Amino acid sequence: MRNGPLAGLRRRSPVHGLDRRNLRPVEVLAQSVSTAAPAAGMATVPAIVATTAGTATVWSFLLATAIALAVGACIATFTRRMAAAGSLYSLTAKGLGPAAAFACGAALLAGYAVLLMAALSGAALYTGAFLTRLGLGAPPEVGAAAVVVLAALAGALVLRGVRVSARIVLAVEAVSIAVMLVIFGVLLGGPPAPPAPHAATPGWSLVGVAAGVLPALGAFIGFEAATTLGVEARRPFVSVPRAVLGTAGLVGLLSLLAAHTQVVGFAGALGGQPEPVVTLAAAHGTPWLAVLLDLGIATSFVACTLATTNALVRVLFSMARDRIVPRCIGTTHRRYRTPHVAIAVAVPVGAAVPAALLLAGQPGLTVLRELLSVATAGYLVAYLLVALAAPLFLHRIGELTPAPVVVTAVAVPVLAGVCGVFVVSALGGAVPVVLGALVLAALAWYAVLRLRHPDELAAIGVYDEPSASDVHLASGPAASRGGGAQ
Repeated sequence: MRNGPLAGLRRRSPVHGLDRRNLRPVEVLAQSVSTAAPAAGMATVPAIVATTAGTATVWSFLLATAIALAVGACIATFTRRMAAAGSLYSLTAKGLGPAAAFACGAALLAGYAVLLMAALSGAALYTGAFLTRLGLGAPPEVGAAAVVVLAALAGALVLRGVRVSARIVLAVEAVSIAVMLVIFGVLLGGPPAPPAPHAATPGWSLVGVAAGVLPALGAFIGFEAATTLGVEARRPFVSVPRAVLGTAGLVGLLSLLAAHTQVVGFAGALGGQPEPVVTLAAAHGTPWLAVLLDLGIATSFVACTLATTNALVRVLFSMARDRIVPRCIGTTHRRYRTPHVAIAVAVPVGAAVPAALLLAGQPGLTVLRELLSVATAGYLVAYLLVALAAPLFLHRIGELTPAPVVVTAVAVPVLAGVCGVFVVSALGGAVPVVLGALVLAALAWYAVLRLRHPDELAAIGVYDEPSASDVHLASGPAASRGGGAQ
């Protein structure tokens, strides 16, 4: 038994094995920004929003930004007080208990896994479009091969260490955002020569604003991904909440710029345009922007692939440490300090689904949109649960104030309404079938855990804690890293 000042400390942190306290704030920020893939969203989401919002598209994005910031504030309630690798899954456990945490974890796991599939599909799709514009068309088999190659590359980079992948993600996403800013800067400064309207779109209305919020929120999914690096960030209680809120604000600003440019460029008839930015570029006499656009979107999806893989494997790692998934998935590489077994499990699955769909002859754009729809559903459920958990968590630790209650009172009904609208809008397609299958699988998974591992289920929500090894290593070279590999 330990005596003295170390008596109340664990021998080592519950998340030992990760490269603790080693990421700079800018690298933490890159994780959230790249997972949200704002460059890709700037080119694709405004036209989808305009289908229902019409000339109110910018207002829909403004409201979506406010909702994202509200959810970010709820997340910051936790991340200013605890560091975890399980993202919203681990956070929700501290406010709503194990059942809601399990639901959040299952939803978030589906969100990250399917977003990885979508990012791989998007990278292959727009790389193919880029080559086609250069006169180098390729069959679907090449797209499927590109998915597999990119997934293998992402897995290798994520395995080598979070700092390596974070630096690459930062560089790639910075390039893609810079490219998109150049494109939209040219379009804003170009001659006022909008193309003929493609289709009539609704005028401004409050109903249109509300209807456009759901697709507009699709531009923000993944903005919370910095929470998966809470264990590895140098100053997690500062850098993680700043990264989450900063990403919500950045994505909102970029989306508003993109929406304004396209709405003005099409004189209000943006809805239904298949390639709005390309069409605008041609109308402005700058068709070369189409090549630059495909390059910018492809690089954004590449960065999203890396960042989403980072996030996905850390959620799996946390679930394994909680004994929710097989324990071996929670092991870490002794040299690289990354969850290598989780990488070996997640990456092949993430590559197999989009590669199989492309080989089956499914259009790349259809594959991308369907996968993004499924991912969005998972994220919306996770955001709803963490927003509901925030004031309950503060109440439990005796720090509840009126502000978090107000934020939750606004965010939760809106998110619940958005979830309902999502389900209704998806009826009749393949997405509800996939979501139904995932829900049934999660319920069966939960039932098995309740029967066989009730104690482990009741204790879920692992997070980083000070340990005796941290104190012993405080004067050594490993002080900022902490913990050994399992």
